[in-house]
Amino acid sequence: MTKGTFFLFLLALVEVTATSKNDAGNREKREAVLIRSKRRWVLSTVDLEENRPGPYPTELTQMFNDKKADSTVKFRLQGDGVTREPLGLFSIDEDTGVVFVHRAIDREINPIFHVDFDVLDRQTGKEVDKTLSFNVDIKDLNDNRPVFSPDTIRVSVPENTPEGILQATLQAHDNDQVDTPNSQFTMRVVSQEPALPKISLKDLPGTTKIKQLTFTGCFDYDKVKTYKVLVEAKDLGTPAMSSTATIFLEIKDANTHLPEFSSTKYKTEVMEMESNKQILRIGVIDKDTPNTPASRAVFSILKGNEDGNYKIETDPKTNEGVLSVIKGKDFEKTDITELEIAVQNEEKLFQCVNGKALTAGSKPKPNSVKVAVKVIDVNDPPEFKKTTELIYRNENGPPGDVLFVPKVKDEDSDVNKIRYELVQDPAKWVSVDPKTGTITTVQKMDRESPFVKNGTYTVVVQAIDDGQPPATGTCTVVVSLGDVNDNAPYLTSKNLVMCGNKVNRVNVIPVDLDAPPFSSPFTFSLGGEEHLRKLWKLEPTTGVNTSLISLTSLPYGNYSVPLKMQDQQALESEEVLQVVVCECMGGTVCRGRLPHSSRLGPAAIGLLFAGLLLFALLLLCLICDCQRKNFQHIPLNLQDEGNQTLVKYNDEGGGSIYKPEPMLTSKFGTTENMKIGSAPYLVTTDGYRRADNSMLRNSGGYQYNSGTFQEMSNGGGVMSMPFRQQSTIRSYRSGGSQMSRSFSLARTERNLEESIDRKISGLSVDHPVYYPYQYEYEGKGSDCQSLDQLTVSNLGDNLDFLQDLGPKFSTLGGICQQPVERRNVRL
Repeated sequence: MTKGTFFLFLLALVEVTATSKNDAGNREKREAVLIRSKRRWVLSTVDLEENRPGPYPTELTQMFNDKKADSTVKFRLQGDGVTREPLGLFSIDEDTGVVFVHRAIDREINPIFHVDFDVLDRQTGKEVDKTLSFNVDIKDLNDNRPVFSPDTIRVSVPENTPEGILQATLQAHDNDQVDTPNSQFTMRVVSQEPALPKISLKDLPGTTKIKQLTFTGCFDYDKVKTYKVLVEAKDLGTPAMSSTATIFLEIKDANTHLPEFSSTKYKTEVMEMESNKQILRIGVIDKDTPNTPASRAVFSILKGNEDGNYKIETDPKTNEGVLSVIKGKDFEKTDITELEIAVQNEEKLFQCVNGKALTAGSKPKPNSVKVAVKVIDVNDPPEFKKTTELIYRNENGPPGDVLFVPKVKDEDSDVNKIRYELVQDPAKWVSVDPKTGTITTVQKMDRESPFVKNGTYTVVVQAIDDGQPPATGTCTVVVSLGDVNDNAPYLTSKNLVMCGNKVNRVNVIPVDLDAPPFSSPFTFSLGGEEHLRKLWKLEPTTGVNTSLISLTSLPYGNYSVPLKMQDQQALESEEVLQVVVCECMGGTVCRGRLPHSSRLGPAAIGLLFAGLLLFALLLLCLICDCQRKNFQHIPLNLQDEGNQTLVKYNDEGGGSIYKPEPMLTSKFGTTENMKIGSAPYLVTTDGYRRADNSMLRNSGGYQYNSGTFQEMSNGGGVMSMPFRQQSTIRSYRSGGSQMSRSFSLARTERNLEESIDRKISGLSVDHPVYYPYQYEYEGKGSDCQSLDQLTVSNLGDNLDFLQDLGPKFSTLGGICQQPVERRNVRL
């Protein structure tokens, strides 16, 4: 035996051994299955085709169960088609187990049914075996055709669309079972009208159920404007089913025709040097759709406009070319200009010839036309050598300075016949020679004048020839003025307010109209007398501005401060600052005075004058009334009285607002004084007091004693005055000076005595004391007495005036009784 034969024998032995082991394993598996599962139910195949033709009911299958013995059990059917929708579809013979179907089934509506079978004891109705559940699968038939969505499509296709894919897609769907021949379909172009260009279908990438339309060739709008394409979708089922869709391709016109000029040649004319004027309209004809980019014309000048004298634009309403001159043409250089004008469309030209689109190299060139433009000679204006001349001068130069001598040329006229005029000379500083055009100053030129802008003064002169009509040329002469130191510094404001309760300084801001180096920084110093330097100082003494500083706490009032200022070139000026030092309420507004910016209107001024007039009339009436009365006056000691100035009161009604009622208090004891019952009283200047001084204030007053009023001085002295006399002289001391007053009582002794008795008897012994009211302090005031001291004696028998009568009322009466030559009291 050879080695090869022995090797083959071993291989065969291994294969037989492996096969025997596999058979043994499979047998063991089958035996295990047979042991573990005991068949109780016997079920035939339950498959049902959709749309079965019938007749119905028809047998579907039959159920068997090994629990069946004679007629002791029965079958029951539950689930879809029996106890759940759709109801009444299935039934079972409870004796035989035969299952029936009662009507046709559409798989696209119910593709599967879940049904449960039970075996019940006929007597008890109890289940004798486990429920058998299975599905009834509905087998698909090719009963649905592919359907397009939508089945009619309209697509707009530009005429110049290059061959290839169109912007049109087709989509269809088949409701039969997915991934079966019944639902799979193909699409194809069945027909198209017209036949060219050839249209076909192409799969959209990634799917076979969506197709794109493609074409080869080109469209011609002039020949065909609409294409009709019929596409079929057919499934692969048996029998095959199909449907169609119709596609309408609507061709949109493109630029396939060149615009053509209405004429082969044009002529026009233009005046010499005329500009910004239309001189010709050029019409065109285009066969493409009007008012579209395919027909709108675009004009261009190919030749003859090298100097840019002309332009051509399209009239959007008429589609004409509008030729205009934008820069004047000189007749002496050119009398006729020939322009070549071309026209094309906004959209690029597209042409389809013999089913193929022409390339750019094979397309025709745009149409063009010749336009002859004739220049009409006119009178040319004089021309200055330069239209703008710049001249430098210093300000304040003497008159007669020659600023400018023009150089002018004229192609059509004699320069010697040209006349010159000034067009602009706002300050009237110059004159022009009408024959030579020489510009000469007639006044000094001030750089700080409002007619000088940015240091320059502008003069415009014109030259006029003798042509028909006369032509004019202009030249602008700009005079740049150099600055000189002709302006001293001055203050922007001479009236300043220093808020003494807040600061001790005010800002001083000077201005110099000159430019550097003839202006700031400035040098500041105080003028005037030496004592001002003890009150004020300036800080800093050099700079753009400075501050005036008070060295001491100044009383409120008005101050005049001389101030000297020098610019860089020592040109000096002196100003007087008016400084108001006051207490400020807010900002720089002094308390008790109007702000600087306040002004009295006409109505306020009228009211002010009316008040002054009324006050004068009242004062005149008072003086006149006082002169008519029979007052007796004791001459005043003017040396003791001072300036005879009445104290100022801040009330408009006159007199004191506070007028205390007279009061009497009792004192038991002295029998020499005036008695009411048994109580004598003292009359004081600040009320009444008792004689025992229990309520006595340390002040002067009056005492009524035995029919006589006695004045009590602060020193305790008493001046007796008889009560029954027509007049009483009283003497009192004020600030160390003795003053005498005389007054007359206009009441009889009887009436006055009775009135006082009634007044005193009506008062209670315990009446409260009223003390004088302290008003706002207003300063020392005047040495003259208050108007409350006037005695009223013209009220007849009416004694009500005693309610308000003050102790100082008689003073004014005494003043009124003075002779005219001595009435020097200042109100």
